[in-house]
Amino acid sequence: QVQLVESGGGLVQAGGSLRLSCAASGRTFSTYAMGWFRQAPGREREFVAGVSRSGGYTYYGDFVKGRFTISRDNAKNTVYVQMNSLKPEDTAVYYCAADKNWVFGSTWSYEGMDYWGKGTLVTVSS
Repeated sequence: QVQLVESGGGLVQAGGSLRLSCAASGRTFSTYAMGWFRQAPGREREFVAGVSRSGGYTYYGDFVKGRFTISRDNAKNTVYVQMNSLKPEDTAVYYCAADKNWVFGSTWSYEGMDYWGKGTLVTVSS
């Protein structure tokens, strides 16, 4: 089992940047593919970004359009998402999640993730 704790959320103006971090407990972090999801009020949770176990492959939701970058540091048991050119519609709670069964070609869906953090709120003002 792995426990996930997100940090780095906050209030930022449109066009600004934030870097979210997700620290994982345990010694098996590198055996999980990691993802970021977000959920805005009244909307379904949606996929933001994902990274393979080694960090060599990254995946993004269609809305990202080159603005976000996911990365991981297995030595630090941490996954990051750098978010640039933020828009008010990026306002949401951002969740970190771990998938122990992910394989190449799998879709990134919240039903498929095994462990979740509690989320960190990102608010983008116009």
